Formats: sequence, C-alpha cells, structure tokens
Amino acid sequence: MQVHRDLDHLPVFRNAVITIGTFDGVHAGHRFILQQLEQAAASCGGETVIITFDPHPREVLLPKPNNIRLLTTLQEKISLLEGSGVHHLVVVPFTQAFSELSAREYLEDFLIARFKPNTIIIGYDHRFGHNREGGLELLEAEQEKYGFRLIEIPQQVVHDLIVSSTKIRKSLQEGDIQLANELLGYPYFMSGEVVHGDKMGRQLGYPTANLRLADERKLIPAEGIYAVRVLVAGKPAPIPAVMSIGFRPTFNGTDLRLEVHIFDFNEDLYGQQLTVYFESYIRANQKFDDIKALIVQMDNDSAKARTILGS
Repeated sequence: MQVHRDLDHLPVFRNAVITIGTFDGVHAGHRFILQQLEQAAASCGGETVIITFDPHPREVLLPKPNNIRLLTTLQEKISLLEGSGVHHLVVVPFTQAFSELSAREYLEDFLIARFKPNTIIIGYDHRFGHNREGGLELLEAEQEKYGFRLIEIPQQVVHDLIVSSTKIRKSLQEGDIQLANELLGYPYFMSGEVVHGDKMGRQLGYPTANLRLADERKLIPAEGIYAVRVLVAGKPAPIPAVMSIGFRPTFNGTDLRLEVHIFDFNEDLYGQQLTVYFESYIRANQKFDDIKALIVQMDNDSAKARTILGS
C-alpha cells in the first residue's frame, strides 16, 4: 500500500475506486467497505484508494475541548490498512480552509481534479463541503458529467458502522475488552515510550514499565487491571504481562499511570517503544490498607493473568 500525504504530488491513479472516511479503528465493520472497494476495482481493472483525514475533522470543526479519543492513531491506521490489500491511502491535511470548500469545489477541485475517479463508494448519509451542504444527491446529479460510477453504502451498513464504533469506545471505557476485541476483529492495542517512574513496582517485587502514549488523543481503556501481551522491539512475539491503568489509590496517586509488568522479563526498556495488546479485564482498582495486602492482590492478579493468557 502506498501512503500519500502531499495532495500536490499524487500519482495518476488507474481507474481509481475511491471511498472517503476516518476509518478510526479499522474495525470489523469497515471490512464491508474494503470488500466493496476490492470488488469494484476488480470489475474495472482499477486501483483502490482510501481518502482519510488528519487531524480528525472534529478537532478542527468543533470548539475545544473536543476530548477526541481515537481508537487508532494515524500510524496505527496505516499499519492496519497495510494488510488489507488497499492500493493507496491518501492522508488529507484537514484544515479550516479545507473545511470551507463549497460542496461543488470539493467535488470538482478535490475529488475530480485530483483523483479522476472511476467509482466512488460512499455512505447514503455522507456529507461534504462547507456546512455539510453536499451529499449523495450532488454526486448522483454529476456522475454522468464526470463519468464516474456511484455505489451507495446502504443505510443499515452505515448504521452498523456507527454502532460498532460507538460500542467499541463504550466497551473500552467500561473495561469490556472481550466485546471491544470482537467488534474490532483484533486485540485493542496502544503504544508508548517507556519512561522513568518512581520505581515503586520494583520495591514491591513487580517491576513495571511506565508508558507515555505516542498520541495523547488515543483512547485509554477503563481504569483497572488487565491481562495483556506486550510487543518489545527485537522480540519475535508479544510477551504475556499484567497491566495497571489508574491513579494508584493505595499510594494516593494524583496522575494517571499506565504500568505494565512483563512476566519473566528483566531487560532494560527505558526509552523503548512498547505496544500493549489487551486480552482481558481482571478487576477494578482498589485502595489497600497496607503494602502486604497489595502484594497479595498483585500475586493473585498475576496468577489470573497467566492463566488467561496461557489459555
């Protein structure tokens, strides 16, 4: 898959079959659209093109604070789409000026001039142009003039896409990892750099890697303890681990910590990038009366995580 970020230097696409969207999560629901792209391209000997935006349009169009929480960062989205068979991903810089294009300017100066589409695959309710003035009706009216075929994604499919995204976010925010992973079609993951903490985990017998996320807009699952797998650079596969997300109530913490204890692992990870894959929620955070009780619970959490990941 070729990734294009410069609209002024796009290649000449061969019978471009395009679709447009944020594709946040690249979840199981999005696969219907990817299948539609592939089938349409096969029928006309064309290339598949996904047009997406960065930053997320809501960050530009809505007043701050937006509280945008992404299922996938741009780089994660690219990685997920790379294995989908899509030929081209065009990342459009979403600016205030771009948002103010009229619907006709969007159609003629953006879609037609830059992509010369053979086929446009679009949701029944897709809106574009300033104040969302353009939609399916404009594309239908102009398809003969510009010579493209229009394929409408039905209402039920669009509804399912929206519901899936909403359910995924809600599930993650409630700690329902199993449902989120089922809807995504893969384990939810997040990546970050290992930074120095206060070494408290080491004192408790559970050294942890403290993560600083690569993108602060990334959705963090509900506070609690999780069974996870961790991909470490240079290792052939993710390693079983247990993760804590929270404010460390036993120590009266005031900042949210993302701490992961990797089983049977003692290498220095400071400064490295780790990717954490969530497999199962174990329990909510709680405040313990003393350190001994906390350690007993950590032993239980680790044993449970090993059992979950072993199965």
